[in-house]
Amino acid sequence: MATWIWILIVIVVGLACAAGGFYGARKYMEKYLKDNPPINEDQLRAMMLQMGQKPSQRKLHQMMNAMQQNASSPRKKK
Repeated sequence: MATWIWILIVIVVGLACAAGGFYGARKYMEKYLKDNPPINEDQLRAMMLQMGQKPSQRKLHQMMNAMQQNASSPRKKK
């Protein structure tokens, strides 16, 4: 076979691997962040105290539920 065909095959395979790796890593990170949320109630309470607010348990639950709903809802494409 000609050399240009091998070069074309290598480029196509490289692009396919890069695209597959990108989407695989994206799905893995989405699942990881869903299973292990980056913030918990204690961190949220500390953040509200630093901002000068006195957090009630009700307010903390509302904010945590809002963040969980936002994380689980499908994202809109722009």
